[in-house]
Amino acid sequence: MIKLIKPYISIQSIQTDLEDIFASGQFTQGKNVQRFETDLKNYLSVHYIGLTTSATTALSLSLRVMGVKPGSKVAVSDYSWPASSNVIEELGAIPVFIDINPETFNMSLDDLEKKLDASFSAVIFVDTFGNPSGLEDIFELCQKYKVPLLEDAACALGSEVNDRKVGSIADVTCFSFHPRKLLNTGEGGAIATNNEEYAKQFKIKLAAGASGNAEVGLKFTDFGFNFRLTEIQSLMGWQQLKNLDEVITKRLEIKYCYINSLTSIGLAPQKVDTNIKHNAQSIVFTVPETVNRNKLVKYLNSQNIESTLGTYCLSGTSFNRDKYNDVQQNSLAIESAAITLPCYEGLDTKPVTKAIANFVQQNE
Repeated sequence: MIKLIKPYISIQSIQTDLEDIFASGQFTQGKNVQRFETDLKNYLSVHYIGLTTSATTALSLSLRVMGVKPGSKVAVSDYSWPASSNVIEELGAIPVFIDINPETFNMSLDDLEKKLDASFSAVIFVDTFGNPSGLEDIFELCQKYKVPLLEDAACALGSEVNDRKVGSIADVTCFSFHPRKLLNTGEGGAIATNNEEYAKQFKIKLAAGASGNAEVGLKFTDFGFNFRLTEIQSLMGWQQLKNLDEVITKRLEIKYCYINSLTSIGLAPQKVDTNIKHNAQSIVFTVPETVNRNKLVKYLNSQNIESTLGTYCLSGTSFNRDKYNDVQQNSLAIESAAITLPCYEGLDTKPVTKAIANFVQQNE
């Protein structure tokens, strides 16, 4: 089976440090958490990093710190994993779905301009499949209305905009370390910000609302959460961060192999703007109108090739359709046309592209 992705970490690379964790008996809030936070902060060139249990908890906490309350309006990219809008629902706020650019798959600036005003509490921009195209224009519009921008960069660790790492641009940025991601800690996430006031609040919220020294007694000045990453997870993340840029370079080579082979038979790659360095988190194409994406996925599986859809039209899920009846048409169209292809170190793309070409020819 040609898998969709394989992890970029081995037990051998962390064996010694893993044994040290067990020998010390300290499984949380130790040196591995500290050095992962420090190295990630330096990698992104940001002032603050908070490690979390997932991107979802990172997003949820970020909205709280931004002041989102029940009844608040929050604009959200419509094409994403449901967590992007679930965190709005969780707070009793109102998601306003923003349609996407059908080429980049990211939030449409034109649609946001039609819907955004100063009454919104936040905007959630999603770097779809790790692609931050359009981020700066969205940020500029948010600044015009003085609405904070929360970047859902679950897939975008290592991507860049004008040579700046994602994480240093929006007001707050959230990452994921899920097994499908390039940096994988099993589950996990992170919050990045250069906003000092937000950083102060994150520190307290991630410490169960406490500040001070635990040895002499903490001061609980707020309510908070235990969304903390463990020592073992932090060790995994720290180890992979060392080689992340090298991993991205190799994945981009695979991406361009796909593009060179598949565009001639009608598949269209996700557009990445010229000022963007894409981390190639997911290699996604839209299929020609003559091709049924679901049948192609099933066919590839019969050839021992794993593939999947891109992601979801949030406004088109059963829950959101029934509750809001505001389905975004570009997002809906891309949901049914996009396919994610295998990408990992050492992959030979030829069996994949050959199988896709055979299927397309059969359906012409």
